[in-house]
Amino acid sequence: MKWTLILLLTAYLPSFGQNTISYTDGNTSPNATLADVSWIAGHWKGEAFGGITEEIWSPPLGDSMMFVFKLVVDDKVALYEVGHIRQEEESLILRLKHFNGNLTGWEEKDKTVDFKLVKIEGNKVYFDDFTFEKINDSEINIYVVLEQKNGSKEEVAFNYKK
Repeated sequence: MKWTLILLLTAYLPSFGQNTISYTDGNTSPNATLADVSWIAGHWKGEAFGGITEEIWSPPLGDSMMFVFKLVVDDKVALYEVGHIRQEEESLILRLKHFNGNLTGWEEKDKTVDFKLVKIEGNKVYFDDFTFEKINDSEINIYVVLEQKNGSKEEVAFNYKK
């Protein structure tokens, strides 16, 4: 009994206080439409990684919402991301690709980084280790789990204003 309780606590401690949820293999994504996440659309700006961050999200059109992300450090583009939230069957998926400031890609030509929908609850949309939170009509938070060079994982928060 004691070991079972310790194992249960250990399993839940890493997610305590976090804003992201991991997708578990074997589960299915819940039913959702782009209308459920349309509030993400807009031109958002914030600060992270020692620079200025910018995300531009289109309104739903053609079964998707496209976006571009830019990180500018010391007046130079350090990183771009291009992607979309796409309606697939009865649910949503977030897909993206990374690019250096000179537009050379990180991922293989036909590969994307995919985040399956875990759940939508109130003002939050949970994709696999990637969460959008609506604060109000002119402010959102985005939480992303990033893997560090040493293999550890860290949740990073981005605060954006329109």
